[in-house]
Parts: sequence; structure tokens; C-alpha cells
Amino acid sequence: MARGDGRLTTELDPDNPGPRDACGVVGIWAPGEEVSKLTYFGLYALQHRGQEAAGIAVSDGARTVVYKDLGLVAQVFDESTLAPLQGHLAIGHARYSTTGAPTWENSQPTIRSTTTGTAIALAHNGNLVNTADLMKEVDRLGIDMGTTTSDTHLITALLAAHPDESVAAAAERVLPQLRGAFCLVFMDENTLYAARDPQGVHPLVLGRLASGWAVASETAALDTIGAHFVREVEPGELLTIDEHGLRSTRFANPEPKGCLFEYVYLARPDTKLAGRNVYATRVEVGRTLAREFPAEADLVIGVPESGIPAAIGFAEESGIPYGQGFTKNQYVGRTFIQPSQSLRQLGIRLKLNPLVDQIKGKRLVIVDDTIVRGNTQRALVRMLREAGAVEVHIRISAPPVKWPCFYGIDFATRAELIAGALDTDGIRAQIGADSLGYVSMDGLVRATEQPASRLCMACFDGHYPIELPASDLIGKHLMEAPQAAKPGVQRSTEASTQVREGTTA
Repeated sequence: MARGDGRLTTELDPDNPGPRDACGVVGIWAPGEEVSKLTYFGLYALQHRGQEAAGIAVSDGARTVVYKDLGLVAQVFDESTLAPLQGHLAIGHARYSTTGAPTWENSQPTIRSTTTGTAIALAHNGNLVNTADLMKEVDRLGIDMGTTTSDTHLITALLAAHPDESVAAAAERVLPQLRGAFCLVFMDENTLYAARDPQGVHPLVLGRLASGWAVASETAALDTIGAHFVREVEPGELLTIDEHGLRSTRFANPEPKGCLFEYVYLARPDTKLAGRNVYATRVEVGRTLAREFPAEADLVIGVPESGIPAAIGFAEESGIPYGQGFTKNQYVGRTFIQPSQSLRQLGIRLKLNPLVDQIKGKRLVIVDDTIVRGNTQRALVRMLREAGAVEVHIRISAPPVKWPCFYGIDFATRAELIAGALDTDGIRAQIGADSLGYVSMDGLVRATEQPASRLCMACFDGHYPIELPASDLIGKHLMEAPQAAKPGVQRSTEASTQVREGTTA
């Protein structure tokens, strides 16, 4: 029988997962500092963006070393694994797979040597939409991709395919070929690079350390490692950081389309996006919800964790008291123990248990961030009624999610999205709520303090700002079809954890 792996998971219902996060990246250039530990703590702050694998690449100017494995940051690294990672610059990655399976081969940072011996290591947050075209280019150049099946490995291979050019020159050649969402941190033995796609779909920020520079997916990571926020990496910008300082070049004209879902769910509440605090945005969304969809109730409850700020805002605006309605078990891990039919009613109780004395006999407003398939909300409503709730009114701090994302968030397919098939009243009936209200698109956009023209709202309205290829040329497992006939595509975690020095990982 398979055993549980003991890894924590935030899913209330693992069989029906919600939207999966984009990845998290960190880059550090700081001579004299313990760059591997700074990178570790930066990744720790970004753990919410990816929980499948973690890795760090470090250079001392002579060689580049990569250590990575499947698992959470604190599971992959400890004092003994960080100690050999010595140098003056590093990059790190916390992964959730959006292209390619969650295997060790696809974990990051990737690393590849040029024919002249320069090692290029790279970490990527986002998802490309022209992977099929890049596969053709790699094949044309005769590059062996081994058993890797991620778009990140394609980028690394293309950067290493120009040995007669500097890494910066190769980047200026390769980056304009990429389509989709990409926040990149990459490095050779002496230089740290960072780049953001022309649309700036996901965040990437620059910070100043006492003895160097830091780049990270969110400002919260800069705060954690003691870096002073300088500015966002601009859409279409390539940064180069080395002993000569920081330099900026443009590889594409900016066409800003920041991900609206970052404000709703992905980013940490203590992060700032485009100068706007995420927590303040979510509280304001809750206030808007209370104005747009008021309810006569006795208590407002937020579904941990991302529903809590909006619930606080709803309570403040409505005058209905805010209270804790659930106790959350912080220590539940993934498990392979299958419940019998008689135990299936346990559902999400492994994660949340209602506070009966708070709930019994009351009319409740329950605030959550999204409804994807509806199974979690259906279970919550049932649980609250069993605990004695008289009424259950569901309020959602985002518009209905009707379309999948191809830019780095792994939603359910359109066929699985409940809002793709049912209207609001149909969804209300499905989940068993007394009423259901979603915040309006205008209300959500106003809360971000960003103009709608600078935001990507594709998962809500189906308008994709970066053109998509034909349906058979896109998808998480696009690169795996050629690998299907090859034996040994996946290796066990125990057999594959190792350090690589300037070679293809």
C-alpha cells in the first residue's frame, strides 16, 4: 500500500483541488553574504506559490552547483544541504508544474553547459504558449532534451545554444522568441540576470541588499531577507547584475496585462502589487461585496486563509460581526489512505471543523475567494447546516471563474468549471446555499487601483491578451507525448537527489 508522504497541503478537498499557484523565483547577487541561505529564506516566503519541488543554484565564480528535489522548501534543504552551496550569487525556485509533469527531471533551477563550458542555470515563473514552436527550434538545432518535458528547459537550452555569444547577447536573441508569461532569474558563473514578459503577467520585483541585489516574485520575499524594495522589474525588461553594478535593457515594448487573480488568491496578503497592498485590496473587495450583495445575518465568517481579509471587509461595511467559524488543522498532510463509503462524509473535516457554539442557531455569511467545481463549498454548506446554522449565505470575492488559464495558473478545464455551465442561481442550488453573490468585475478592478486596461482577466471573461495557438498545440503535457515511448522518464526521488556541477541537470 502506498504511504502518505507527510507533506502539508492547503487543499480542503485533495480530490477536487482549487486553482494551483504559479511558481516562485528568487535571485541573489551579494558577495560576502551567505547567498544560499538568503535564497532559502526567500523561497520559504514564496512557498505558497509552489509546493511540488524546490531548488537552488549557486556560483562561486568558478563553478555552478545546483541542488534540487521534490518536496517543500524545508524538506529539500537543511543545514547539511545548504552548507556546500557557497558562492556570491544564487537563484532559487519553488515549483508548481504548469508545463510538464511534477518529476525530478522537471524541477528547477535547470542547468545546461555551452560548448565553451559556461554553465547557465535558470528558474521560471509562468507558462509559455508557444512551446510547440520552441520545440521545433530546439529540434532544428539538434539539441538533446533528454527526459525533460518543461518549457523552462527549452528556454535554458536555447540560451546555451549560442556559445559564440555572451549570455546577455543570447538572452537578447532568445527572449523576444518567447510568448506567454515568464518571470525569469538566470545566471552564469559571474552574473545574475532577471527578465519579465512584455505583458508583465506575474510579478517580479527588484530589491537592494546591504552588499548586493535581490530579485523575487513578491515583495514579501524581499521583506523576509531584509532587502529594500527598489521597484518592479518592468514588462519587457532584462536586468544584468554583476561586479559592475546593475544594468537594464529592453527586449520588447511593454504591454502591461498583470494577472488579476494575483490580487484574489495567488499573492501573499503582505505583498504589494503595482504599489497596492494585497491585504488592503482583499478587504476593499469584501466591502464592495457587502454593498453589492448585502445579507441579513448574525455573523460573517471567512474561509481560511484567502477568504479572511474579504470577510473582514464585508463585516466592516455591513456592520455584521466578524467571527471565527472554523478551526483549521494546520498539520494535515497528503494521505493515500482511502476512506470507506461510510467515511466519505468526513470530507473536508480533516482540514476544517466548525465551531458549533459560534454557529448554532445563527444566520451566516461565508466569504470565500472562488468557486471552481463547487464541491468544497457544497461540503462547507452541509457542514455548517449540520452544526446548526439557520441560514448560509455564500459571498465570493472574485467574479465567476469561467475560463482556464494558460499563463501559469493551473485551473480545472473549462468543462470542470461550474460557472462555465451554470448561472449564479444554478450554482447556488448546487452548493445548497440560501443565497450566493459574486463581486462584480468592476468592483474587483476598482479595489486593485489599477486600470482595467492593464489587467489580464482571461479566467473571468475569456479574453486572452496573449494570442493562444490551436488547442492541440497547448497544454500541460504537450512535451510529454514524444517521451511516452521512452523508458525511465520518471526516476524515484531517492535515486535522483544529487548535486550537479556545470552540467545538464
